[in-house]
Amino acid sequence: MLTMATQGLTKTTDTEKVAASLLKLARIESSLSQRALAKSAAVPHSTVARIESGAMQPTLPLLYRILAAADLEPRIRLEAYDDHDDVLDALAARFPEKQGQMEKARDEALSALNGSRARAS
Repeated sequence: MLTMATQGLTKTTDTEKVAASLLKLARIESSLSQRALAKSAAVPHSTVARIESGAMQPTLPLLYRILAAADLEPRIRLEAYDDHDDVLDALAARFPEKQGQMEKARDEALSALNGSRARAS
């Protein structure tokens, strides 16, 4: 019997951010503002802004058109489902206190790192 993968919370959340992340990366790599990218793609500025904020999920043709305006194209490859995030989600659900401690330690480390960067500037 064939077993189908079901995305957990982390993978679902990450999947919902793909288009936003791709557009932000495209703008950084091409040194374009949202307005310049929108103009080049012949779409309203609000479309680019809404995609980047996660308020809008574009169709693949629209996403490809906007990325082409930045002289980029996505390449999609099919791979076997990797359930590592799902396993981590299941562990976090079983041990919420430990997960909270780990998240707090991560946040404190990032805060300290950001503080040291600000002082170095």
